[in-house]
Formats: sequence, structure tokens, C-alpha cells
Amino acid sequence: MKAMILAAGEGTRLRPLTDRCPKPMLPVAGRPLLEHTLAWLHAHGICEVAINLHHLPQVIPNHFGDGGRFGVRITYSLEKELLGTAGAVRRLSEFFGGETFVVVYGDVLTDLDLSALLRFHRAHGGVGTVALYRVSNPTACGLVELDWDGRIVRFLEKPRPEEVFTNLANAGVYVLEPQVIAHIPSDGPSDFGRDVFPALLQHKLALYGYIIPATARLIDIGSPEHYRLAQELFGPSARKELG
Repeated sequence: MKAMILAAGEGTRLRPLTDRCPKPMLPVAGRPLLEHTLAWLHAHGICEVAINLHHLPQVIPNHFGDGGRFGVRITYSLEKELLGTAGAVRRLSEFFGGETFVVVYGDVLTDLDLSALLRFHRAHGGVGTVALYRVSNPTACGLVELDWDGRIVRFLEKPRPEEVFTNLANAGVYVLEPQVIAHIPSDGPSDFGRDVFPALLQHKLALYGYIIPATARLIDIGSPEHYRLAQELFGPSARKELG
């Protein structure tokens, strides 16, 4: 199985830290976030990984090379213009080789049981499975509504307070079947939560939500507050990069 790490974003909320360092390369517990993510994928048997690049594009390849030192083989995809989360995947459709694949956002740090997520996906037989977690501020996330069987029935990106209907949010980890790529627009940028997943629901394709157990840790480091929290959650040796 192959995976793609979405690492092209500019990390504007974390400036000035990201002025000279891509967000996925910011250190957590003494090493770049991407090292944690690659180790996590490798631990669950995924050794072929694609990473998209845009902001400061040489930093990641200069550190990881072909991935051999980290037990993986890395394919890089340089985006001169940002393609969005789904557009980045569409560009690498040949890389996935017509097989089930994993997508993880580059600012996500987690120790969730990816193997359990894969088993859930295979057991339910949908075209995709979205990892979900419970959040304290639903207006800052993409919210997901499930039916009794765990099938997704609605997405809503960053709702207004009066639109909030759940605290289950898109965690930025997906297991997808290759037919999903056919539903990604071939021109211009596109996003999974805003564009592709709602389109799959309109076509009556089965998309499931996997609620991450409370025992697993998952945090995106996209804001200064979350970056500080990640340092606290992932190891006593964490450094306080934000002072």
C-alpha cells in the first residue's frame, strides 16, 4: 500500500516560524514532524510515500533524500501553483497504481492505529474512509455527520456557530479507493472536504467515518496554540519552540 503526505502549504498561521521552514518540518519532540509521520506509516507497513512540495520546496528533499534512511521510498511532486488537497492527489494518480491508498495531511501528528483504520475500511467496503476526532471548537473544522452504520451523510466546512450539528471533525487522515480519483476535477485546485467528498455523497457512493478512539493522540500543528500542545503531548523531551 502507498500513502501521500500533503506538505505543500505555506503555514501562514505559524509565521514567522514558517518563513524559513515548511510547516511539516517544524520540530516536535526534537525532530521534524515529517519524521514522526514517516515512522508512523512505516510502522504500519507503508513504505512507498509521495510528498507534494510548494513552499520552500528544497527543504524536505534535502533532509529526506529518497527516504532510504527512514525505511521508505519517497516520490516528490513539485507544485508551482497549489493544487489543493485533492488536486495534489489527482496529479499523482499513476503513483497509486490503481490500489487502495492512504492520504495524511502534513500538519497532522498522530499515533492512531492506522492498521485498525485499514481493517475498518476493508470491512465496510466503501470508496473511502475518513478518520474523525472530537473537537472543542467545531467552527474551526470540517464537520462530518454519520448515520447509524458509520456512513457519512453530510460534510460542512468551518460552519458558523448556528450551523454546528456535531463535534466530529475531519482529522486529515483518509483511506481511499482508486475510483475516488475520477471524481477529482482535472483542472484547477480542489479540496477533499469542500469539493470531492460532497460530490461522492451526491453520487450515492459509500463513504465512511472512523471515529478515532480516545486513547489515540491526534493534533494538527497549524496554529501556535496547537503547536505548543503538540510539544506537550508527544514526549517529555519536547522543546518549547514558541517560547
